[in-house]
Amino acid sequence: MATDTSASTKPAAPRLNVPAAMAGSLRLDASPVTSRSASRLLDLPKTPSPSKVTYSDRFIPCRSSSRLHNFALLDRPSPNSKNSPAAPDTPYTRLLRAELFPDSSPNADSPNTNLFRYKTDHSAPSSPFANADKNDCGGVGSGASTPKKAPRKVPKTPHKVLDAPSLQDDFYLNLVDWSSQNMLAVGLGTCVYLWSASSSKVTKLCDLGPRDSVCAVHWTREGSYLAIGTSLGDVQIWDSSRCKRIRNMGGHQTRAGVLAWNSTILSSGGRDKNILQHDIRVPSDYISKFSGHRSEVCGLKWSHDDRELASGGNDNQLLVWNQRSQQPVLRLAKHTAAVKAIAWSPHQHSLVASGGGTADRCIRFWNTANGNMLNSIDTGSQVCNLAWCKNVNELVSTHGYSQNQIMVWKYPSMSKVATLTGHTLRVLYLATSPDGQTIVTGAGDETLRFWNIFPSMKTQAPARDAGLFSFSRSHIR
Repeated sequence: MATDTSASTKPAAPRLNVPAAMAGSLRLDASPVTSRSASRLLDLPKTPSPSKVTYSDRFIPCRSSSRLHNFALLDRPSPNSKNSPAAPDTPYTRLLRAELFPDSSPNADSPNTNLFRYKTDHSAPSSPFANADKNDCGGVGSGASTPKKAPRKVPKTPHKVLDAPSLQDDFYLNLVDWSSQNMLAVGLGTCVYLWSASSSKVTKLCDLGPRDSVCAVHWTREGSYLAIGTSLGDVQIWDSSRCKRIRNMGGHQTRAGVLAWNSTILSSGGRDKNILQHDIRVPSDYISKFSGHRSEVCGLKWSHDDRELASGGNDNQLLVWNQRSQQPVLRLAKHTAAVKAIAWSPHQHSLVASGGGTADRCIRFWNTANGNMLNSIDTGSQVCNLAWCKNVNELVSTHGYSQNQIMVWKYPSMSKVATLTGHTLRVLYLATSPDGQTIVTGAGDETLRFWNIFPSMKTQAPARDAGLFSFSRSHIR
């Protein structure tokens, strides 16, 4: 019986539509293994068209100029790390590291830091503008301190200069004062002149005559009346608006060289070593006498609360008085020269500063509550005047032998804010403007110089430098 062989024959596998040249090499109809290989070939992903170009943002034209060594790109764990095993150090890894980091050895391990953490480049040249301290530019969360403020700029030149003929070169006199009504009083020889800072108008207040001379001037706090100390030992009260004398009080045996107002009480210090308390409400010349100095009284200042009076003398002592006692409550004897410069702090209660003469040259700070000396700074020159700024916690000092300078200090650090020069003789006189921004200084070179050194109370902005071209020079008489 014939066997139907066609029924037992398996149907031929379908052929792929491929070029004839590839059909023979692929052997698509040879065996089941070959068929499985063909099916895997069909599952391969399609190759993108050559016309579709993919761009990347990782283009680096020159790795040597991009300072890649600033970044820890190879974050390989240390071989001693317990958390993860060390990566194999294959020749390919060493070559790749050398290509990416040409400054390091191919065999050196990459620093174990976080990916893309920036590191300071100590080898790169510093920018000409990068002059700040390293501690001033810490990163976020680095714990670095806040950036320091740039020092306040103080103009180095006076914005105004006045000629003051016959301004005496005498350390023990006090011939310049600035009122709360913006009027400057200056004692020149036997006369007192008033200069309006708002209008520049000059007014002759008085002439003491050929037998007398002006030794001290001091305004009341309201700025309407001016006290004048004379070489004959008198203390006169003048009404500045009417240019009229309203009181003449004696008591000193010789010149009255320093004055200080306390409301209706006027204190005067003389060469006779005494401090007299004058009450303008009573007819007597004085109501009390303080005797504690052993030489001429040349410095005198009431505290801002009117409770304490500080006096300095040619006996090198600083004495502190109150209104309830005829004897000083404190006798401070650290200075080694005459004490003319005295200033009470408007920012801290019971804080007073004093300055010594040529043999001392120091500014000393005292706590009058307990008599302790808080600090002492050697300025290098005779200290002639001190004034505290009411707008900021700074003070200014004027000096004589041998540098004749003006210095601005920041308290309590006593760092120098500015040093100003211009006077050719001792800067013996100092007064502050009503707004607290400007000072006027006087010297035996017969000039008054106005300096913008302190910021304003409201804005705390630095004073503008008027510059050399804004000099205006005129006469006070």
